[in-house]
Amino acid sequence: MYDLKTSEGFPYAFDASACGTCQGKCCSGESGYINVSPTEIQDIAQFLKLERNDFAEKYLFQYGYKYSIKEVEYNGSYECAFYDRESNGCKIYEVRPTQCRTFPFWDYFKTRVDELKLECPGIIDV
Repeated sequence: MYDLKTSEGFPYAFDASACGTCQGKCCSGESGYINVSPTEIQDIAQFLKLERNDFAEKYLFQYGYKYSIKEVEYNGSYECAFYDRESNGCKIYEVRPTQCRTFPFWDYFKTRVDELKLECPGIIDV
């Protein structure tokens, strides 16, 4: 059963039902940035029932003028602090950052579909 999503200008579709099979490849791998906006910071803190400053101290780091969610190392890989290996899901799914909500429809992947297919089993050529 397919749960296909598309986005204008992208040469592929995304089968969201594949998420249950990949062990969070979009949430883990090489170290990187998981960008969060001030509004997202507030929403996540509220969702976790934490004061904004407590949330920021525990889960964020600043680079330049931006903020990113911290990662944790697991078996030589890095994963988002909110990735839950037991459920193969996101602990803050309801308030996950825009960067996570829009995956795999990032401009970066428009011309790198083969690279995306290595990361995401839900990518289908259209």
